[in-house]
Amino acid sequence: MTRLENMYTEKVAPALKKEFGYTSSMQIPKLRAVSLNIGLGEASQNNKLIEEAVVELTSIAGQKAVITRARKSIAAFKLREGLPVGCRVTLRHERMWDFLDKLINYALPRVRDFRGIPDRGFDGRGNFTLGIREHTIFPEINVDRVERVKGMNVTIVTSARSDKEGKVLLDLLGMPFKK
Repeated sequence: MTRLENMYTEKVAPALKKEFGYTSSMQIPKLRAVSLNIGLGEASQNNKLIEEAVVELTSIAGQKAVITRARKSIAAFKLREGLPVGCRVTLRHERMWDFLDKLINYALPRVRDFRGIPDRGFDGRGNFTLGIREHTIFPEINVDRVERVKGMNVTIVTSARSDKEGKVLLDLLGMPFKK
């Protein structure tokens, strides 16, 4: 059991049960998955970019990243169906907890002029999406070897039924929201 997962079972779950008045432990919101995504539109012209992104995302996540491909052809973007446009990885169970611990405690505090995450990223069903401008904030990335700084999206999927439940869950786990 990881440190964050242990904190969830010992402190967060009982606090959520008390705050929202759940009668069963199955009603308590849980983390289901964390999805990481790097979109690279210019990768359709430069295949080396996509390979570099896959290697970097794999090292950040600790799990092999999958290349995402265009679903439709769009002439204005010089894009054909099937061309690579990014990469993604979905983490569950222990890897999910490890990544979240690393994100909250190591990566986000390394962001320059960090004052907290805005809580606008909720989708209405308790899931939260966070955009990161520089993937170099993660300790696995060697900044000297990076040719191009990439942005990424981190989506945290929960079993919460509302944004309020999801926000309280992430808040209790230590997500640094703006006050």
